[in-house]
Amino acid sequence: MTDHPALSPSRLFDLSGQVAVVTGASRGIGESIARTLAAAGAQVVVSSRKLADCEAVAASIRASGGKATALACHIGEIAQIDALFAQVEQQFGRLDVLVNNAATNPHYGPIWETDVSAFQKTVDVNIRGYYFMSAGGVKLMMKNGAAGGAIVNTASVNGVVPGLLQGIYSITKSAVIAMTKAYARECAPLNIRVNALLPGLTDTKFASALIRQGEANAGFMSHIPMGRHASPDEMAATVLYLVSPGASYTTGACINVDGGYLTA
Repeated sequence: MTDHPALSPSRLFDLSGQVAVVTGASRGIGESIARTLAAAGAQVVVSSRKLADCEAVAASIRASGGKATALACHIGEIAQIDALFAQVEQQFGRLDVLVNNAATNPHYGPIWETDVSAFQKTVDVNIRGYYFMSAGGVKLMMKNGAAGGAIVNTASVNGVVPGLLQGIYSITKSAVIAMTKAYARECAPLNIRVNALLPGLTDTKFASALIRQGEANAGFMSHIPMGRHASPDEMAATVLYLVSPGASYTTGACINVDGGYLTA
């Protein structure tokens, strides 16, 4: 095995010529990731359940000089996952970057009151969806040969310390962390790197109830040493590192971007 060639500083975060799929990219952290990867030169596939929402983001990226296309996919549906990768291969002939960001959290309340429907929906999207998105991504990246690829899974600090009244969501995010390490170990010989982003409290629609409600927000802030919530762009910057040439020796990492929450 030879040493990895050194890169010039200007190329450490250059994604020119790469094809990147980002799920849950119509808003929030996913949208910011899609915009950031496009700004770094990638051809970005903006994906979420609703095509119109994806197209709005993709059109905005194109208007800013980036390369983006919209493809709808509900990752809770295996047939839609298969169709997504078939479309990516047909349109672009390759896949270099996959960001599994789409997630769901339909139950907010006591863990013992989680009904079967909410349980199954959360598992289908957050575990099964990530698992088979990763499998499809690996199979397509393998066609790149030695060039390999990079996968990033959006987990959560709740996967390390379960969120209060967010039981099943926290359980699925723990599974994403384990899944990331399992894929990383088996895919390393293929030069496919697999890492995870663990966001803390971030200003998105997904977390709006926690941020906007005074009591809930005060409770979270008391456990965040930096004393504030994050912006989606702060999550996207970490993803850019993880999928870039600058992270060529990083795999199996689960990076906390949480203002110090997990240290408190």
